[in-house]
Amino acid sequence: MSIDPEQTTRRARRGSVPPRHGRQKRGAGVVLPAIAGVLAMGLALTGGYAAFAFTSLTNNVTKIDAIAPRSNDDDDDVDGQAQNILLVGDDHRPDNATPEEMAELSTEDDGGATNTDTMIVLHINADGSQATMISFPRDSYVDIPGVGKGKLNSAFYYGTLNGGGDTGGAKLLIQTIQELSGLTIDHYVRVSLLGFYQVVKELGPVEVCLNNAVKDPYSGVDLPAGTSELDAKQALSFVRQRHGLPNGDLDRNARQQYFLSQEARKVLSAGTLLNPIKMNAILSAVGGSIQTDTDLVSLGAQMRNLRPGNIQSATIPTLGTPTIRTNSGPLSIVEVDTVGLPAFVQGLVGEPEEYTKATAADPAATSVTVLNGSGVTGAAATATANLTARGFQAGAPGSSETTKTTQVQYPAGQESQAKAVAETVPGAVAVRSSAVTGVTLVLGSDGKTVSAPPSPDAPTDTGSSEPAQPEQSESRSSEPEPSSTDVKSYGKEGVCIN
Repeated sequence: MSIDPEQTTRRARRGSVPPRHGRQKRGAGVVLPAIAGVLAMGLALTGGYAAFAFTSLTNNVTKIDAIAPRSNDDDDDVDGQAQNILLVGDDHRPDNATPEEMAELSTEDDGGATNTDTMIVLHINADGSQATMISFPRDSYVDIPGVGKGKLNSAFYYGTLNGGGDTGGAKLLIQTIQELSGLTIDHYVRVSLLGFYQVVKELGPVEVCLNNAVKDPYSGVDLPAGTSELDAKQALSFVRQRHGLPNGDLDRNARQQYFLSQEARKVLSAGTLLNPIKMNAILSAVGGSIQTDTDLVSLGAQMRNLRPGNIQSATIPTLGTPTIRTNSGPLSIVEVDTVGLPAFVQGLVGEPEEYTKATAADPAATSVTVLNGSGVTGAAATATANLTARGFQAGAPGSSETTKTTQVQYPAGQESQAKAVAETVPGAVAVRSSAVTGVTLVLGSDGKTVSAPPSPDAPTDTGSSEPAQPEQSESRSSEPEPSSTDVKSYGKEGVCIN
């Protein structure tokens, strides 16, 4: 088992370095952990049999203490009664598996390492009628608390060190994703490679549709353009492929989201739900391969109103897939738009109720600091001067990491002041964040900024019969929808992907 001493940089490490995640064969162990959520969703609709089945399933899963206790009035929980379930897939191979069994999984021995190669936050709205799968690419280069910079799929490994075990791994991965996204994780589900394989095997062939033929020797995928029915081995190859795809890991996320949506359609079909023998076989197959902090009955109840067509898929915003230099050689990473990510997430889950209800404060009572993440020299200084001219109490301008999205960051309790700033920057997204202590305008590369106030000597058009519209109306009408092209609805019938 090879190692990579450059998975992280900066700050002291918490033990030996993690296994390298770039090996082509062993890196292929990507699973779709959300299959557990789909099963819960389906079983919640089946009445009396579901209760019996869930009891059987719950007795087989492993419970771990992954979620730290929180108070009911936690200021950092931006989406209130909605639920966020972190769905994790690892590439753990079966213990003592034979070469024949490894071949059936299209993989090889991993030397005992466990990598979290699939990470999806399943966001379910408060009434359980809609959900969004938010994928976090495994190669995302992020801050891991207490460790430093590293690939996201190494966070779990670092948490297991020094006696942390699976619980420590889950907690550090959850903390990393919470600090990265701004979301509060309510539940945790982890499924192994073998668990995914067994569930798909029990469900039977799943139909997928490709825009183009694909063939990849690393994952083993070999499919024509158009529709194909995949058995369990082919399904593993399908969700593992990244070589030969234009965007590598990012396109693999789309594969996972798409397959899960198609699997949900199959699980929720009458032929599956009303077949006790098939459901029992599925539950028996998956039970021993799941770790979770809760019982799946609770998760199923939360998703009782959900249908495949109401599941959308998204991948966190990124800035590219560069290769960085390390002491041990080049390392390919996914560069995350870490500054803009909370704004993107809020665009998916909706703004906090406190912000929606707030009334904009008077500019004179609003202090704001401008940070430049746009890449345009002097942009923060110009915006600061214009804010001051508009009556705001503006601090010294500063700089930020590059981001695509202009946003108004604010701590809980300063919603009115944030709204006042947002209304002067048409299209800016207001984002509640525990990372700031005051209202902060972060300028992005989208070009949105503060314009200079109109000159008092500027001529006024008095010949128009239409009254002038207040700037607030312009701001609200310019509010952007989530601009990422990664938001898809894969659960609808007839959808094909690359």
